[in-house]
Amino acid sequence: MADTALVQQPISLVMSCPVLSVPDQSTTSDAAALMKQKGVRRLLVTDSAHKAVGIVTQTDLIHQQPLEHYLMLRDISSILVELPLLLQADLTVAQAAILMQQTQRDAAIVKFDQDLLADAEYGIITERDLVHFVATERTLCTLAEVATRPLLTLPLHSSLLQAVRLLRELGFRHLGVTDSYGKPVGLLSHNHILLNMEHLYISELKAALQARDKALRSSESSLRLAYKVIEASHDAVMITDANGIIQSVNPSFCKLTGYSMTEAIGQTPRLLSSGEHDDNFYQLMWQRLQQQGYWQGEIWNKRKNGEIYPEWLSISAVRGENGAINQYAAIFSDITERKKREQKIHELAYFDELTGLANRRLFQDRLEQALANAKRHNHQLAVLFLDLDLFKRINDTLGHQAGDEALRQVARRLQKVSRAGESVARLGGDEFTMLVPECDGLEEVEKLAQRIVAQFDLPFQIQHNELTLTTSVGISIYPQHGNTANELLKCADAAMYQAKESGRNKYSLYTKSVGQRNDQALQLEQALRKALSQQLLEVHYQPKVDLKTGQLHSLEALVRWQDQELGYIAPERFIGMAETLGLIHQLGQHVLRQVCYQLQLWSTLAVPVAVNISAKELADPLFLPQLKQILAETDVDPQLLELEITESCLLPERAAETQQMLQKLRQLGIRLAIDDFGTGYSSLSYLRHLPINSLKIDRSFIKTLPENTSDRQITSAIIAMANALGLDLVAEGVETQAQQEFLLSAGCQFGQGYWFGKAQDPVTTLQLLKNARQSLIQPDKDPITA
Repeated sequence: MADTALVQQPISLVMSCPVLSVPDQSTTSDAAALMKQKGVRRLLVTDSAHKAVGIVTQTDLIHQQPLEHYLMLRDISSILVELPLLLQADLTVAQAAILMQQTQRDAAIVKFDQDLLADAEYGIITERDLVHFVATERTLCTLAEVATRPLLTLPLHSSLLQAVRLLRELGFRHLGVTDSYGKPVGLLSHNHILLNMEHLYISELKAALQARDKALRSSESSLRLAYKVIEASHDAVMITDANGIIQSVNPSFCKLTGYSMTEAIGQTPRLLSSGEHDDNFYQLMWQRLQQQGYWQGEIWNKRKNGEIYPEWLSISAVRGENGAINQYAAIFSDITERKKREQKIHELAYFDELTGLANRRLFQDRLEQALANAKRHNHQLAVLFLDLDLFKRINDTLGHQAGDEALRQVARRLQKVSRAGESVARLGGDEFTMLVPECDGLEEVEKLAQRIVAQFDLPFQIQHNELTLTTSVGISIYPQHGNTANELLKCADAAMYQAKESGRNKYSLYTKSVGQRNDQALQLEQALRKALSQQLLEVHYQPKVDLKTGQLHSLEALVRWQDQELGYIAPERFIGMAETLGLIHQLGQHVLRQVCYQLQLWSTLAVPVAVNISAKELADPLFLPQLKQILAETDVDPQLLELEITESCLLPERAAETQQMLQKLRQLGIRLAIDDFGTGYSSLSYLRHLPINSLKIDRSFIKTLPENTSDRQITSAIIAMANALGLDLVAEGVETQAQQEFLLSAGCQFGQGYWFGKAQDPVTTLQLLKNARQSLIQPDKDPITA
């Protein structure tokens, strides 16, 4: 339904052909039988020359036949046998269509949630609505926007005559049915009424048997109609005498039960008994038949081959003129598929489709029930929260089918380690939970957690691959860690992250310190989102100097954050969080824009500024267009901008894409530098093909110079390599004169660090730029430490 191109197809590609038709001389019963047999609601009517003269519908058959007496005696509950399809109002029309198709419904009730003090409001959506939405291209609208509301309803025990009159007056085909509390329990349609008209024909058969000669003269046509309906019915029909001896059955009976007509006639209905019902069940059935003359309900019977199946059975007692029961007429149908659909709906609502474990909703219900029991009997319970370690690698390398198989195997192992009464659930993704509804203390739960972790010691066999998986487990216990289901789950989740931070493949018990750290992380996250949305982050600038002359060469932009409530927050705290939360693109754009507008203000000074770019930003297809837009807005010379990328951006698997992106940046005139060189992936053969201008030696190699022999050798090698490749070289973290002198003697051109100056705000930096020709290195100057 979401594919608008499909509605442009020629009708000939989607129409039903040939059209089902009946001669205009056919009886209404023939038309009804054909509709039921073919499962349609309309038939074309043709004359003797096979020319179309009209259309007959279910509505015509119901409205034109003299059925008022039948409809008045029957209430809605006697024909309503299936639960309604109930859809939430936030579903789209396309999603609703899929659910209606899967459950083979031509209409569904739409639920509009209200506040807690008011009852929910209901509406309706039908197949006719869906056709209209396709035609008007509104398939992506929600049901809340397009459903007809309020739902027209009648109480469950209203008469069918009242329902048909209401449908006729309003021109509707569907009517909501409510219980005594006003809640919808079904949808009544013309289709339901027509399908249940067979009871009328059974009643006419009763009248024929009672009246004998009179029925032969006055009801010959009705008997003939009843016979045709019974013979053509898809439902099984069985007629017995007053003693329950089978007198006749129709072809559908033989097909459904496996017994031939000869095998069935003369037997009793015990022939079909499954043994699933006790004597009390049958006693109540016959008691109602004797008192009310009618019984309807679900029953389990057995076929000739021994297969047990569910059926919907309706039995009517046929009385003689003296009021005595002469016969019983039974109509039944196999409802196996309906039961399967109901079971499937139940499973989708409460069980995880992939693993078969309980889903979040069912686990929540079980946890709340266990909590109520624990409070009532004053005992402890435990919640274990499991998350697979580095599971994403399986999906990324072997594909999601392999990931799904891994999850199924994990589910089986968790079920294996759980004991009777304990509940295992999959909350989603690679997150699992286990409920211990009653425990004696921490020692018992820790042993369970150890058994869970041990289950992952054996490798997993997935797609002919032997894979190792581990899990981190968090534990919370009632009442120590919480009194509600949400509190216990939250604490177990927090403890699980503590287990991951402690090295993974282990379990951790919730402690208050874990909760405090999570609260602090959440507080920091919220503050970061606010700071980015309100542009509260500032950019400071640290000088890069010529090691030989001590004069300013360029600047590096460094982001700084001073929060009103949290105070100063170091970049290493919030930059990593920005990457984890997917905010690094927003943060990077914010810094780039501030730097370019600052360069615009400093246009007469023409000082180059370097900006750090993360691997995620570089891989973003929108990065280059957004950078071009910022340069255009600020009218900044691209040659004044230098982008510093880390070695992690140069991983071999993205080599082609990275090189292509760097070439485009160089074509704009932007300078490129590799930051923190020597700490990540290094390949000289790859490095010499990259369009970079400079390397930055990581501060980890500089801080122990010149005393540390290994760092001296590594630094000298990097400097020699950079000079051989014709690249500029910047040493980070220079804090002493000895470091400067060593770097200069080794051939390094530029330095950056607290020895020359820390990062300053734009106002202080402007003063520095005005004195740019003055050396930043002063004799006997003490280093500025962090």
